[in-house]
Amino acid sequence: MGLTSMAVLLLAIAAAVVLFALTIWLWPRLGKKSIGSIFGRVGMMLATQLTLFAAIGLYANQSFGFYASWADLFGQVKEEGVVVDHSASGKRVQVVGVQHVKVPRADVPRVAGKIEKINIAGPESKINSPAYIYLPPEYFQPQYANKNFPASVVLTGFPGTAEALIKGLDYPVRAHKLAKEKKMQPTILVMMRPTVAPPRDTECIDIPNGPQTETFFTKDLRKSIASQYRVGEKAANWGVIGDSTGGYCALKFAMRHPDAYGAAASLSGYYKAPNDATTGSLFGGNKQLEKENDLMWRLKHKPMAPVSLLLTSSKQGEHNYKDTLKFIDSVKAPTHVSSMILDSGGHNFNTWRRELNGTLKWMGSRLQA
Repeated sequence: MGLTSMAVLLLAIAAAVVLFALTIWLWPRLGKKSIGSIFGRVGMMLATQLTLFAAIGLYANQSFGFYASWADLFGQVKEEGVVVDHSASGKRVQVVGVQHVKVPRADVPRVAGKIEKINIAGPESKINSPAYIYLPPEYFQPQYANKNFPASVVLTGFPGTAEALIKGLDYPVRAHKLAKEKKMQPTILVMMRPTVAPPRDTECIDIPNGPQTETFFTKDLRKSIASQYRVGEKAANWGVIGDSTGGYCALKFAMRHPDAYGAAASLSGYYKAPNDATTGSLFGGNKQLEKENDLMWRLKHKPMAPVSLLLTSSKQGEHNYKDTLKFIDSVKAPTHVSSMILDSGGHNFNTWRRELNGTLKWMGSRLQA
């Protein structure tokens, strides 16, 4: 059973409940003043606490996607990355693996679609990054052989794992179901984390004398994907969805580069990049660059971009609620803004799962094939 599977989490919860009940039941019997009784009490308390912490840790990992596997958790993944020379082959995208979408007849792409694990080369940004790409069933059907598809980049928070977008948030399964029900158009999803220069949190900024993350996402990624798959290169063909850090990045890409992305959805995103130990110096002392990456500042001092934006938050449980309302009030034409405000919800996968179907339907209605 995998680290992120529901079975492991339920097993840990069950073990914690059982050990707690056993501790209560056996405590009177272990009340004697003997070495054996003392060790028994200590053992029962330690076992109960360990299972409790394990259950909490597994839940937190499942909610935020810190580790993708047991080997990842215990630092046993020692295999080094392989440098792919895309210039030698003339390809900017290399497929390195394939997996099934968890729907009926998963082994038939024209019925279930397909997920490919890819490496994306960024010649302009000098960044290469792994990603997963979901291709809908229609992509493999003869009647769509000459059709281009809309695409949406899907980003995690920081640090996040791209696998969590597939296993934790079920993006491919949701997109498959909604398209089958005619609630959204068939859309290609490019799933990855915004941390393309790990372990640094670049906040999707072109850092002076550092990683050119913004260039990678707004130029290299789109051109690379369009060179390999049937996707257009116009902004109207492309959207971007992100949660937390990914949400901030999504809004910024659309607002700063309306020629790259026509629509952006931010799930619990914030509006100004933090500056801490994980980011380092993002702006190199350039105050103007810092302002231009502050989305609230942009709304007041820069022309509105002809893009569509979706913001999500919760009245209780989300720190970005008041800022989200201020953002919405500050938007003017030609920018179009929509929102999804829950009565309560935290900064976690459970909240984002409640928002995803609506987000995907919204995005599907904004993109052109």
